[in-house]
Amino acid sequence: MLDLLSRFITELRASGLPISVTESIDAASAMEAVGLGDRMTLRSALAATLVKSPEHHIAFLRVFDLFFARRSGERLLSIESEIFIESDGEESDEIFVPGRQGSERPALSPSELRELVRRALDVGDQRGLREGAQLSVELFGAVEPERPVGVAYYLHKTLRELDLAGMINRISSEIDGATVDDDPLLRSLAHHRLGENAAKFRELIAGEIAQRLVDARGARAMAKSMRRPLVEDMDFMHASAEDLLAMRRAIYPLARILAARLARRRRGRQRGHLDVRQTIRRSLSTGGVPLAPQFKHPHPSRPEIFVLADVSGSVSAFARFTVHLVYAISAQFSKVRSAVFIDGVDEVTAIFQRSASIAEAIAEVGEKADVVDAHGHSNYGNALRLFSERYGATLTKKTNLIILGDARSNYHAGEAQILGELRRRAHRVFWLNPEPRSYWGTGDSIIGEYAPFCDGVFECRTLRQLKEFVDHLA
Repeated sequence: MLDLLSRFITELRASGLPISVTESIDAASAMEAVGLGDRMTLRSALAATLVKSPEHHIAFLRVFDLFFARRSGERLLSIESEIFIESDGEESDEIFVPGRQGSERPALSPSELRELVRRALDVGDQRGLREGAQLSVELFGAVEPERPVGVAYYLHKTLRELDLAGMINRISSEIDGATVDDDPLLRSLAHHRLGENAAKFRELIAGEIAQRLVDARGARAMAKSMRRPLVEDMDFMHASAEDLLAMRRAIYPLARILAARLARRRRGRQRGHLDVRQTIRRSLSTGGVPLAPQFKHPHPSRPEIFVLADVSGSVSAFARFTVHLVYAISAQFSKVRSAVFIDGVDEVTAIFQRSASIAEAIAEVGEKADVVDAHGHSNYGNALRLFSERYGATLTKKTNLIILGDARSNYHAGEAQILGELRRRAHRVFWLNPEPRSYWGTGDSIIGEYAPFCDGVFECRTLRQLKEFVDHLA
C-alpha cells in the first residue's frame, strides 16, 4: 500500500503538484485510516492531504484515476473532469463485453449496439450508457496497447465508428418534432439533458479505453503519456485555444494574490530601519537602557510602470497576458502606462482607462492601435527609436520600464544604444522574453545586444514565471 502511495505521489510531483514530505506522511496516515475499500472516501482523504489549490485538483483527479483504477467490474472513470459515478447498487452486476471471460450474453451487432446507445441517450439510462461504452470500445475501439497512441486516438476512432454525432442530431430532431407545440422551455430542457447524457457517454468511453491501456501498460507508463502541465506551467507561445481559456480564468485569482502580497510588503516597510541616535537619546531617561527602540519612518513611494509590448503575431498571446496582469495589480503602482509596437509604436494607456474591462481593452488595442510604421514586421530598433522620441522624456527615476518581446528583429539594426539612453533616464529596465533561454541569440534574436542595458532579462513563458517576475519587481 505504501509503495502504491509512493508511486502516486511521485507522479503528482512530476505533474507539477508541490508535495512536501510532511504532506506525504499525512497522506499515508489518511490512507491507513480509511483503507482501500471505499474508493471515493480514499480520493477525498488523499485530496485533503495533498491538494493545496483548486487549480491542482484536476491534475490530482487524473493521476488518482490511473493509480487507483476500479477493478473487478468497476471501471476507470473520468480522467479529464470531476464527473464520477457513485455506486447505485447496479454497478456491481456483471456487464457483458464480447470476448471477456465469464460473459454469457450473446454479442451485439453494430446496429443493435447503436440502438442500445440511442435509447440510453434518449432516456438518460445510466446503466445503459455504461454498458454501451464498454461494448462500443470492444466493438469499434480495437485497442492495441502496444501502439504508441493514447486515449484521444481510440476515443476519436470509437465515436466515429459509432456515429455518435449523427445519433445526437437524429435524437435532437425527434425532440423538436415531438415538442413542436409544447412549451419552448420543455424543448430546451430536453436538449440540455441530451447534451449532458452525450458528455457523460464520452467520458465513460474515455474511461473504458484508459482502463484497458492501464491494464496493459501499467499506471506509471500511462500517467507519463497522459501527463499535462498545470495551468500555471502552460507555455504562452504554444498553448491551444482551450489552454488559453484556462489561463485567462487563472489570471484573475493570480492577480488578487499578487496584489495582496505587494500591499503586505508595502505595509511591512512602514516601520523602517532602527534609528540608533534617537534610541540612545530616549534611553537617557532609563539610565542608558534602550527600553523604547526608535525607528526611522520611511516614506516609500509607489513605483511607476511603463510597459512596452511587442504585439506581433509570434508573441501576442504572451503580451496580452502580461499587460492583463500588470493592469490587474495597477492599484499597487502610482502610475501604469502602456505602449505597443511592431515596427511602429502607439501608446494605449487611454484605451485601458476608458474600457469597462481589461479583456475589452485588450481587444480594442488589437483593433485600433497604430503599430505599423513601414512594412508591419517586427523592428525593435525602429520601435525603440520612436518610443524614445515620443515618450523618453516622460521617464523618471521612479519609472520601471518593462519591455515584452522575443527580441527577434528580422535582421534589422537593434539600436541598443537607444535602450542605454532610456536606462539612464528610468529607475530600472526589465526585459521579459517568452522564448526558451536556449533560443536566445540564435537566428535573428538580438537579446544579447539589449541585455547589458537591462537590470534583468527574464525568461517568461508561463504564468508561474510571470508571477515570479512580479515578486522580483516588488
